[in-house]
Amino acid sequence: MEAKPTSISRSIMTEVIFPLDTNYHGTVFGGKIMEYIDKIATIASMRHCRRGVVTASSDSLDFLAPVHLGEAIELEAFVSWTHRSSMEVYVRVVAENMFTGERRTTATSFITFVALDDEGRPTPVPAVIPETEREMRLYESAPTRYEARRKRKAEREAD
Repeated sequence: MEAKPTSISRSIMTEVIFPLDTNYHGTVFGGKIMEYIDKIATIASMRHCRRGVVTASSDSLDFLAPVHLGEAIELEAFVSWTHRSSMEVYVRVVAENMFTGERRTTATSFITFVALDDEGRPTPVPAVIPETEREMRLYESAPTRYEARRKRKAEREAD
């Protein structure tokens, strides 16, 4: 199976934050951001492996700044690392004030997907080739995150 560059999986999604998306502070619900992250990460992982996928783990979701009513958010996702049948996807959320043009990173996340064969069983995925400095940093630090996921899973299974 031939390795694929990160650019194959790169996916971008833009949304506007409406009143029904916000809490009583006038900022977007965290769960709404989680929904968008899962959606864009699914697309990125499917672009990488060209298979059906399932969400296996949400390693981290760091909210860095609030997103306000009326702002646009742009989510960028790409496969940052792969194992046998799993793909780690990095997602960055950027908010934009549509009147001033100010942009700021508001959240980052690592989410893992598993590729499925036609019978719904895990199936191998291509390796990923990082292309930019940021992608290389994420790729190099991925084995540490992978081991942390394995450790967490083993601890849960032991209970």
